[in-house]
Amino acid sequence: MTFEPESLGQSRSDLAEATRSERKRAGFTQTRLARLCRMSQTKISNIESGKLTPTIVDVELILEAVGADSPVAANILSLARTANTEWQDHWSSRRRGLDKKQNELARLEAVTTEFRFFLPTMITGLLATPDYVRASLARNTGDMSKTVAKKLERQQILMDPSKYFTFLLTEQAVRWPLASPIAMAMQLDRLASVSRIPNVRLGVIPLGMVGPIVETPLSVFTVYDRRLVQVETHTGALVLRDQRDVTEYRDDFERYESYAIFGDECRELLSEWAMIFTRQRK
Repeated sequence: MTFEPESLGQSRSDLAEATRSERKRAGFTQTRLARLCRMSQTKISNIESGKLTPTIVDVELILEAVGADSPVAANILSLARTANTEWQDHWSSRRRGLDKKQNELARLEAVTTEFRFFLPTMITGLLATPDYVRASLARNTGDMSKTVAKKLERQQILMDPSKYFTFLLTEQAVRWPLASPIAMAMQLDRLASVSRIPNVRLGVIPLGMVGPIVETPLSVFTVYDRRLVQVETHTGALVLRDQRDVTEYRDDFERYESYAIFGDECRELLSEWAMIFTRQRK
């Protein structure tokens, strides 16, 4: 599927209008449609007013209930898929303030129970030391102190026993010298420490293990429960809520996870790599 980022908001209003028109064409009240779809009348009303973005499954149920023609159904499903996709560009985030983005992430993390982080290029903020965080923001202009503080503040969520985290990092991500050698050695020690938190699984995919993987991972992505996936690119982040997308990324994650090293063996690797950085500073 291709789309223009600026069209996403319009697709939501188009979807609301299209579902409302199909219900009226079928001669159904909202109450009758809700009963046929096993939804509440309030949910149908919110979908038709654009207050709620329905899932693909919701739309499929509505289209089946109203008996929509195939071409019409295909068009409405296309609108639904686009409406479940969100583009967050870096330029907008910078204009609003990167610390605001940290607040948005904190709100999402607060309502999520199970996290899956795939990190092929660098270490995520939840795992980062202060020096690593500052190095990761070095390209940004202006005062980054609030953003650094927010990133570090978010790390407290790792200690919440009601939440479960799996972090998969490639060897490239772990060993990429983003900061000074001593800072990198401390960062790897931090990874080893976090890996001992009971509700955290932290694994590394060594370079020697990537051969059997058919599809090469290209982007950082995070799966939040079965709710959504955030895929990061060089210029922004794509947020996918379509359950087919979420399932696909969960399956990808499980495949990459099968090649990762966890526990004591992972910590031994991290220790070896930390020692290499330590020797570099001498």
